[in-house]
Amino acid sequence: MDSIPALARLLLEKRGITGKDEALKFLYPDYERDLLDPFLMDGMERAVKRIFKAIKKKERVAIWGDYDCDGIPGSVILGDFFKKIGYKNYTHYIPHRHKEGYGMNCKGIDLLAKEGSKLIITVDSGITDLDSVEHSNSLNIDVIITDHHLPGEKLPDAYAIINNKKAGDNYEFKFLSGSGTVWKLVCALFLWGRKKKILDVPLGFEKWLLDLAGLATIADMVPLVGENRVIAYYGLKVLQQTKRPGLRALLAKARVNLRDLSEEDVGFSIGPRINAASRMGEPIDALRLLSADDISTAEPLAEHLEKLNNSRKSSVAKMIEEVEQLLGESPTSSVIVAGSENWSPGVVGLAASRIVERYGKSAFVWGGLESEELRGSCRSDGTVNIVALMASAPAGTFAGFGGHEAAGGFSVARGTENKLLEIMSLAYDVSEKIDTQGAKKSSPDTTLYVEDVNWNNYKLIQMLAPFGMGNPKPLFLFEDIVVENSRMFGKMNEHLELTLSQNGSLVKAIKFFAGRERAQRSGARISLLAHIEKDTFRHPATLRLKIVEIIER
Repeated sequence: MDSIPALARLLLEKRGITGKDEALKFLYPDYERDLLDPFLMDGMERAVKRIFKAIKKKERVAIWGDYDCDGIPGSVILGDFFKKIGYKNYTHYIPHRHKEGYGMNCKGIDLLAKEGSKLIITVDSGITDLDSVEHSNSLNIDVIITDHHLPGEKLPDAYAIINNKKAGDNYEFKFLSGSGTVWKLVCALFLWGRKKKILDVPLGFEKWLLDLAGLATIADMVPLVGENRVIAYYGLKVLQQTKRPGLRALLAKARVNLRDLSEEDVGFSIGPRINAASRMGEPIDALRLLSADDISTAEPLAEHLEKLNNSRKSSVAKMIEEVEQLLGESPTSSVIVAGSENWSPGVVGLAASRIVERYGKSAFVWGGLESEELRGSCRSDGTVNIVALMASAPAGTFAGFGGHEAAGGFSVARGTENKLLEIMSLAYDVSEKIDTQGAKKSSPDTTLYVEDVNWNNYKLIQMLAPFGMGNPKPLFLFEDIVVENSRMFGKMNEHLELTLSQNGSLVKAIKFFAGRERAQRSGARISLLAHIEKDTFRHPATLRLKIVEIIER
């Protein structure tokens, strides 16, 4: 470890990486060395043989993808395989988020059957769709499931299942995204085709599909370790030189420079625009954009998604404004419940997250548009398992619910929504709480000074990128610094910028959606927790601090 610079070594150790070989492998991912053989995954060979059988018999193949920023890129990856080998008898099916919901459904399967499909390959869905797979089988349509979600007690009776979370699968890495899983299938298809001399595709073509696999791996917030680190690492490199007209048009709309594209651009610029298609419109539009072969097709689709994303942002902002008018500064209820007949269920999860940030309480937010029932999303404030909380409510409170410890979804019958606040507040009051006493909101990697915000240290930090779940962006404590200037900016004055000084060194610091951490008094001494980031909006680019928390002295 002595050969690794001190700051990089410290950050690695904070992530539990202490051995030299392990550290070098983490700092320098290698495509050939670090990726596993896809045929080690249970069901892979059977799936590959069935797909080549379909190709040989010229059967119609349907790619059934989820409607989010994992399923849609994964569907395009599989479509790219068929495009590359010149196979045209395939189609895409992306269910509508509001009208059909998540996963396979019989109505969609019936439509594919009428079109003559003989094989359905799912992307990022299907592992719990027992009835839908049974219906497909009854129509003599084989189903290959590729998914990464947790299986239920019983698996669907599919022709093949590629999901290394299922019992009996000994594939070493368990945290692939849906797109990562289907990319491994495509790698296996190319390997098999070359080995059997039935495909004439240049070796390494599958690497060019890592732009979408990497995008989805980052956007879907799976742990960026192991194979995911390699997929995200090389995915960003391919993204920075992508030839896809749709991605280039989308990035231009988002004003993201390809050369400087980072995982944060994926998370805050690309992902939301792709997801906006299903939240605010038709998810197939996002697939058409990513699949576009020319800029004349891509440009209007990118413009359409840009408008949907702006509409999504406006809808969430309006929701938050209505909630703040209703609740004021300090609501007294144990949890927060908010909703409206005029709110779209597609964006209430985003509003719930903002409400938790704003008020520090678990939130249940529902909408009434485009649904017979009122459908909503909920987020935990960290003190309670949100799904367990819903499960503890009296029978009949919810028409349905699900999710995980931190986030979930629910539906309630119309006319019962007014009782939800009282029921969930009582349930929260008597629920078992997660022990957060003594736990810091954010724990810094180390303490730095303003003079340490320099390009050399930035490059050392970037050696650990891309950052995300399982590999958090390094967080630093800056103590006893002076506020030289302070201003609020943005359309609604919702963002904060500070100019800070310490021992003769100056640095800009920014906090988006500052909430209660408003402008600071000039001359005040503060401490703060912050990331070091590159500000590419300035020319030339400069370094600044991205504030996580301000600690007033």
